[in-house]
Amino acid sequence: MAVGKVVAHATMSLDGFIAAPGDDMEWIFEYLGVEDDVIAEFMNATGAMLGGRRSYDVGARDDRDAYEGAWHGRGFVLTHEPPERPPSAAITFLSGDVRAAVAQALAAAGGKNLEVVGANVVKQCLEAGVVDEIFVHVLPVLLGDGVRFFERRQFRRSNLELIGTHASGQVTNLRFRVVS
Repeated sequence: MAVGKVVAHATMSLDGFIAAPGDDMEWIFEYLGVEDDVIAEFMNATGAMLGGRRSYDVGARDDRDAYEGAWHGRGFVLTHEPPERPPSAAITFLSGDVRAAVAQALAAAGGKNLEVVGANVVKQCLEAGVVDEIFVHVLPVLLGDGVRFFERRQFRRSNLELIGTHASGQVTNLRFRVVS
């Protein structure tokens, strides 16, 4: 069976925020939708998704499924505090080592890619050296505050190789290979 890639994925403002203050994500939907060819292609290549508890809680709070319910695959949440009773059989809560979580989620992706979301989990995956690619949608907005894709906290340097750019309306899509 083919093994997919581990792809860190985010939508961010030009000033580097992936969420506005209060973890607000609604501004993203002004620019992106599942009908976009770039998003549809990404969804089709993705077999599983790994995020952190904060990303999960924001999605649950806003009552939003991944890709507005258009994507179907396994979901994993890496957290120090899994709920006693998972609210859905479609979501598996994991705790412990990020490498083990990535291995489990990648195996569940069935040969497709594993999408990694959320600033903290992406950072952990980069530090562990398990990210193959970074795919970012840059939106034409300056938020000024919120959750940064890459916090100022130090993490190990990652050298990137640009492997794709694509403009879709007002959105600039950037894809990088992690080379070291």
